[in-house]
Amino acid sequence: MQVMVIGSGYVGLVAAACFAEAGHRVLGVDVDAAKVEALRGGHSPIYEPGLDELLTKYLASGTLRFSTDLKEGVAEADAAFICVGTPQSEDGSADMKYVLAVAGQIGDAMALRAKDAKPLIVVDKSTVPVGTAARVHAEIASHTDRAFEVVSNPEFLREGSAIGDFLEPDRVVIGCRSDHAERVMKALYQPFLDRSGGKWFRMDPPSAELTKYAANAMLALRISFINEIANLAESVGADVDHVKTAIGADHRIGPAFLNPGPGFGGSCFPKDLQALLKVGREHGQPMMTLSATVEANRHQKQVLLRKVKAAFGVTPGVPAPLKGRRFALWGLAFKAETDDIRESMALELIDGLVNLGAEVVVHDFAAMEAVRAKIGDRVRYARTPLEACEGADALLIATEWAQYRQADLAAVAKALKARRIFDGRNLFRPEAMEQGGWTYHSLGRRPVEGK
Repeated sequence: MQVMVIGSGYVGLVAAACFAEAGHRVLGVDVDAAKVEALRGGHSPIYEPGLDELLTKYLASGTLRFSTDLKEGVAEADAAFICVGTPQSEDGSADMKYVLAVAGQIGDAMALRAKDAKPLIVVDKSTVPVGTAARVHAEIASHTDRAFEVVSNPEFLREGSAIGDFLEPDRVVIGCRSDHAERVMKALYQPFLDRSGGKWFRMDPPSAELTKYAANAMLALRISFINEIANLAESVGADVDHVKTAIGADHRIGPAFLNPGPGFGGSCFPKDLQALLKVGREHGQPMMTLSATVEANRHQKQVLLRKVKAAFGVTPGVPAPLKGRRFALWGLAFKAETDDIRESMALELIDGLVNLGAEVVVHDFAAMEAVRAKIGDRVRYARTPLEACEGADALLIATEWAQYRQADLAAVAKALKARRIFDGRNLFRPEAMEQGGWTYHSLGRRPVEGK
């Protein structure tokens, strides 16, 4: 099939590459000429495992192309996916100006389609508020009398494993009004469903739009819940690892998203939760559990800083209490296998430590340049994890890169001034750290005091 993917951000690039992998002919469209030129050369603007390989493969075959001209593909397209950004507005709602602008451009370009052509399927792939399909339909219709239909098709991709999630989905959700639209969407996704055995859900557009927000809200709620259980476990002398394993064995609960951490971040959860709260307020349905989730996450993002302040005797009112102290920070991205630093706890931790007078030396396997572009020389940048530790008073771990879990702790101990780790990802076992003579603070488990 002929597919247009409008927007070459995270969702758009993954969708374009994966539809090409399924045998469809894909045109990626973006207004950023420099980005398009880079993509034509096979250079992705984002870090996502497996993406560069797919881009290189299908650019070479001609199955995948990129352009700045939306009109180029409208005449022959079977489906046009809108994958542009929906940034958060000041009131928490999703800013729809980019989505509606693309809708208007599609409407203008519809004149290029034959009058007897089958309806173009315009797909809202961006995360959008309930009611967006109707708004996009109205915008396109105000520009054309050609046949089209708007479909909601929310994405459920995890950064760091997005290619696998797209190629082998556990479900595909389609919000549409006609059998023709469903047939087109099934033709696009059937290769992936055949591969994964995933489920197909057809529903009305508002239900599909709400499904996306509800899914992210439920996952965020689980994260905040286990984080609060971890904090309580430390206070009562319990071990959160035992607790999460036991409750996760209940088939009604399951083990996913029950790993304590320093709060959720990224481009989806924080923004989507605020948007859903806004929708609830607009319709007189306050989302009370969701409000508590957001507040719990705000508190959790300070968990490592609180532990550092307690360990180093920081008291209120003392200017620059950590002056002369150096801290190594492993991990800058909000999670492993991505370079995304949006809403990353590491940035808040850096800000807190620097404001207390500390020197911070950072390392990450993908997000260093993104942080450098955002905060410049507020921190020092290390080429390796071990280099970050040289002369530091303590090591702080904020991102769960597998390479950190496999680190040579004997070498780390030699580089540090003292064997002291504040682990926001529970990468190591307290028993092993105790045997190694470490002072070790993790989440929801007993602290280990070094010898």
